[in-house]
Amino acid sequence: MLADWWQYDFLRYTLFSGILIGLICPVLGTFLIVRRLSMMADGLSHVTLSGVAAGMLLSKKVVIFNSVNPLFFGMLFSVLGSLFIERLRKVYRAYQDLAIPITLSAGLGLFTVLISVVDGFNADLYAYLFGKIVTVTEEDLYALIGVAVAVLITVLLIYKELFTVSFDEEFARVSGVSHRWINLWFTVLVALTIAASMRIVGVLLISALITLPVAASLQLARSFRQAILFAILFAEVAVLSGLYLAYWLDWASGGTIVLAAVLILLAVLATKRIKVMVAR
Repeated sequence: MLADWWQYDFLRYTLFSGILIGLICPVLGTFLIVRRLSMMADGLSHVTLSGVAAGMLLSKKVVIFNSVNPLFFGMLFSVLGSLFIERLRKVYRAYQDLAIPITLSAGLGLFTVLISVVDGFNADLYAYLFGKIVTVTEEDLYALIGVAVAVLITVLLIYKELFTVSFDEEFARVSGVSHRWINLWFTVLVALTIAASMRIVGVLLISALITLPVAASLQLARSFRQAILFAILFAEVAVLSGLYLAYWLDWASGGTIVLAAVLILLAVLATKRIKVMVAR
C-alpha cells in the first residue's frame, strides 16, 4: 500500500501537495485566529468556488480557455475576494467582521448562478468541493509550491510586523508599521492558499484545516511560536493520515483529513482534561 505512493504520479503529487498544505495552512491559521478572522477562509472559499465555476463555464463556451485549469480562475476570484474584504473592512471600521458574511453571500450567490449555467454538478466540481486524490495534477503541485514559497518567505521576512499587526493593529500603526499593506498582502496569501489547496482538502473544508490544528495547538502552547509549531505538527499528522485512509478506504480526501484533525483536537482536549483531574 505504501509503495503505491511512489509508484503513481498522481499519488506523489498528492503526497507532496498535502505536506505543503499541512505546513502553510496552520501558519496562516494561527495569525487569522489571533486576529479573530477565522471565518475569513469560509468567505474566500465560496468566492474561490465561483471562480472555479466561471473557469468551467468559459472552458465550455470559449475555445481559448479549453486548456486553462479552473484552479487559476479560482485563484483570481479568491484574490479579488480578498481585496473586496479589505475594502469592506475600511468601509465598516466599527463592524469589520461584516466584510466576511457579505463576501461569503456574494460568492455563494455567484456560484449558484454560474453552476446553473454550466448545467449542474459534475465529477470535476465534486473534486473541487470536497477534495479527491486522483484529480491532483503536476500543475496543481507547482501552483501550490509557488504559494507555499510566498507564504514562508513572507512570514520569515516580516514575522515581527505580522505579529504586531495581529495582536494590536493600533499599536502597529502608531509604531510606523505599514499595517495596511501587511493586512492586504496577508489576505491575498490566505486567498491563494485556499485556491491552491482545493484539490486536496476541498474548497468547502479548507477552513477546517486552517483552524482545527490551531485550536488544538492553543491548548498546549505557551508562546505564539510554539502555537505555530504545534499547529504544523497536528496539521501534518491530520493530512498524512487522512490521505492514507482516503486512498485505502476510497473516501473523499478532504472529509477524511478534516475528521482526522477533529480527532486530534478531541484527543488534545481529553488529555488536558485528564491531566487537570489527576492534578486535583
